[in-house]
Amino acid sequence: MQVIKRNGSVVDYDPSKIKNAIAKANKEVDQSQRATDAQVKEILSHIQGLGKSRLLVEDIQDIIEEKLMSYGHYELAKKYIIYRYNRALVRKANTTDLAIKELIDGENEYWNTENSNKNAHVVTTQRDYIAGITSTDITRRFLLPEEIVKAHDEGIIHFHDADYFAQNALHNCDLINLEDMLQNGTNINGVMIEKPHRFLTAMTIATQLITAVSSSQYGGATITLTHLAPFVRDSYNYYLKRYNSRGLSPEQVKKFAEEDLKKEIVDGVQTFQYQINSMTTTNGQAPFLSVCMYLGETQEYKKELAMVIEEVLNQRILGMKNDKGVYITPAFPKLLYVLEEDNIHEDSPYWYLTQLAAKCSAKRMVPDYISEKVMKQLKIDQNGNGQCYPCMGCRSFLTPYVDKDGKPKYYGRFNQGVVTINLVDVALSADKDMDAFWKIFDERLELCHQALQIRHKRLAAATSDVAPILWQYGALARLKKGESIHELLHNGYSTISLGYAGLYECVKFMTGNSHTDNGVGKEFGLQVMQHMNDKCKEWKAAESIDYSVYGTPIESTTYKFAKALKKRFGTVEGITDRGYITNSYHVPVFEEIDAFSKLKLESEFQKLSPGGAVSYIEAPNLTNNLEAVIEIIKFIYDNIMYAEINTKSDYCQVCGFDGEMQIDENFEWFCPNCGNRDHSKMNVARRTCGYIGTNFWNKGRTQEIKERVLHLDNKDA
Repeated sequence: MQVIKRNGSVVDYDPSKIKNAIAKANKEVDQSQRATDAQVKEILSHIQGLGKSRLLVEDIQDIIEEKLMSYGHYELAKKYIIYRYNRALVRKANTTDLAIKELIDGENEYWNTENSNKNAHVVTTQRDYIAGITSTDITRRFLLPEEIVKAHDEGIIHFHDADYFAQNALHNCDLINLEDMLQNGTNINGVMIEKPHRFLTAMTIATQLITAVSSSQYGGATITLTHLAPFVRDSYNYYLKRYNSRGLSPEQVKKFAEEDLKKEIVDGVQTFQYQINSMTTTNGQAPFLSVCMYLGETQEYKKELAMVIEEVLNQRILGMKNDKGVYITPAFPKLLYVLEEDNIHEDSPYWYLTQLAAKCSAKRMVPDYISEKVMKQLKIDQNGNGQCYPCMGCRSFLTPYVDKDGKPKYYGRFNQGVVTINLVDVALSADKDMDAFWKIFDERLELCHQALQIRHKRLAAATSDVAPILWQYGALARLKKGESIHELLHNGYSTISLGYAGLYECVKFMTGNSHTDNGVGKEFGLQVMQHMNDKCKEWKAAESIDYSVYGTPIESTTYKFAKALKKRFGTVEGITDRGYITNSYHVPVFEEIDAFSKLKLESEFQKLSPGGAVSYIEAPNLTNNLEAVIEIIKFIYDNIMYAEINTKSDYCQVCGFDGEMQIDENFEWFCPNCGNRDHSKMNVARRTCGYIGTNFWNKGRTQEIKERVLHLDNKDA
């Protein structure tokens, strides 16, 4: 006999489940009201004797209740009915309790691998995830319409960060206005923070501000070292004054002041590194921080800025010690190095910094590189001037903005949130029919538009009181208490992102060619990208909200989308036969292509992803081939706005192997030297989706990492 469950699935009849349910109810009543073993056996025989090949689970439960009452066990029948009702509540209302239990017990695969920089086994992260599970449940049941939830569940779209959506005040990512907070003072938890007068103090305060800001949002954040450079001069003047007061010669004063300043810069950068990596935000993680190094942001303090950049790069090259005392690659902060005329040529005054950056990239996978030249060609403000500024976090870029005084403004701005369209699902749903493709594409884009409007409207209900560090004390604004943040969500001050994923698979299925073929595939891929930009422009014109096309990182969602596609369309060779889909516009990880061709091709697609994008190349260990790194850096400067170099930097704590950990056919990590497979005894760092991940990944992402081909090797460089 088989049983038809409430969700329509069919399972074999299992009498032990009935025995267990009655046994639990028996424990709740007096001895006289308990069902005997003989009575339980009779109930089971009665069900089996009905001669039915299939029974509804509800019918079985009705029979049990009737039989218990026929024995006079009314109290027992009542307990069984209550047990049945409570189980129904769990099923009908939500699965929050089960998900939380699985999280706490370490049995939930999704939460264990949801973020490669969050350890789901520690209490701080679990606390954030428990809140996230609850928020997701509230979001699904009360805050989103059924069609959005259904599309999300089926992998047609992805409504990002539902685990934070229940709180209407949380936004995605931002450029922290550290200058305003340090120069004009700020407030953390009701404590006034006045302007610092030394570099070391400024660096300490900066980490506290970053942690407070990161606790009031859920995405990445970026600061610039330019905002810290003035305090280097303050420290130098302090030392000059101190030594001058001792009656020393001018030469001695200068010498001792410079020595003390150098030590303070070392101490300040070290303090910053330690605190950023050891502090925990309310999200249960270190702040997802990027640090911009852009000489062109200042003329007055360029010398001081260069000194700080040099020390940041030197300390990152060294790395940070793990619990075994071995220097490894830290995940944070991500470093962003802007290439410009002052540092890109051998005779440039700051060429030495670019050489240091190349050494750091070869050893520690950062910094990533922003081309001032290319960015100024792409980011034209309302005054017709090209602008250069960092991304928010790992890849989200603001659109150009000029304030009421006609000055460009970037720090203090933010992104409202992301909804991503699965381009692969659009293609497979159209089944290679081009007319159907564009029709379905428009329908899905409108679904994303509706979901983005929901994000926007929920955030628009917030006042400055919900996160004073953001809205009242300078990180993003200086609003009055109780003042609405509504104005900051319109007219280009902030952005909201239409994400996309799987361009390669979409193009491949519809045209039979990769978007790398310089023919019909590439042409179609660019048309798809342009269509999303046209839609964003249309929505922006109608609503004065800055919609922007965003190349979604989809760290764990790549696996979710892949599973959803396989469920909906089966195994389609070359499209749904892997555990992942390709991020944004990227060349698929398994496609053979050289580094320069990849960057040049992707630069054309990066132009059409103004809300966020990053390109990369995979390379072997290049620590002994810095010439190759320099060659790539120069190519980036001339050809693409934003790119990074991925190398390998792993360590085995069992045997001391310092090299590249391997992945077997079952997508499990192991040390090629000693065979160690214990994740807790190896340090692995891989670029996951812009940030470096160090806590391992789900099966789909691990397969993607395993299948990455090298775009540059030491022979060809």
